[in-house]
Amino acid sequence: MAKFPVSGVPSLASDSTSKFIPAIWSTKLVTKFYDSTVFTEIANTDYEGEIKAHGDEVIIRTVPSITINNYQKGGGLNYEDPESPNVTLTIDQGKYFAFNCWDIDKHQSDIDLMNKWSEDASEQMKIAIDTDILAAIGASAHADNSGDSAGRISGDIDLGEAAAGVGTNAVQLTKANILDHLVDWGTVLDEQSVPESNRWVVLPAKACGLIKKSDLRDASIAGDGTSILRNGRLGMIDRFTIYRSNNLNVNNTEIDILFGHPSALTFAAQITEMETIKNPDDFGDLVRGLEVYGFEVIKPEALGHVVAKY
Repeated sequence: MAKFPVSGVPSLASDSTSKFIPAIWSTKLVTKFYDSTVFTEIANTDYEGEIKAHGDEVIIRTVPSITINNYQKGGGLNYEDPESPNVTLTIDQGKYFAFNCWDIDKHQSDIDLMNKWSEDASEQMKIAIDTDILAAIGASAHADNSGDSAGRISGDIDLGEAAAGVGTNAVQLTKANILDHLVDWGTVLDEQSVPESNRWVVLPAKACGLIKKSDLRDASIAGDGTSILRNGRLGMIDRFTIYRSNNLNVNNTEIDILFGHPSALTFAAQITEMETIKNPDDFGDLVRGLEVYGFEVIKPEALGHVVAKY
């Protein structure tokens, strides 16, 4: 690309022989976009304090179900021995980052390289953890909250199934039916007696687009008295807070969609390390960070899994 020179006129640009006009390193960086993360919104951290205080796992006890019997006068009483199954939350996963920051680079640039790069690493770590959680938890949903015959009571709600022929048994989502499917997902949780408050659903961007394209004539369906069609905002639909995520598991044309209540999933991070040490082999710093964490579906009946396609 020409830089103003005209034939016979000497160039003073930074790439010319004279280099009279200097090249300047901007103090501003190009804005970087990050995938949004949802695991802190859809999970609880009820046991994180216990993990940090004592060890690398917490054994969580559950409340047993007591049997109710019919009474007959003089018929005697049957006593049961209630069993309290437990669930173990284990800190067994970790993510780290590590990078080299040369002194010569720091001196040649007035941008705070280490802080900027560390901020990026922290965001990337959250995205990696979010992707792992969203890919793993669907398989732990209660049997009545997944498959083509879901519903603890009704048993006839189609949530789709993964199949050898990709997309064969997946739920077809369109702008005409996506609201009906959302209502069905709410029914699945209703039949499990899941609390109506704080319910969530995580959708891919395209599914969120179908909601925006749907004919939402009833403004109250969004839960805030304002039609999604008018302002493009995804708020609450049938008691679900809608979260958009690009971190959902996608297998060719099949997409995992998750819905539930925060009581279903627990998350804990035991250790977060962030340290800077001098490079022993050169002039500069070594920056590294470590996050060790664990997650567990502790209440499967409060989690639903949909296999969908467009």
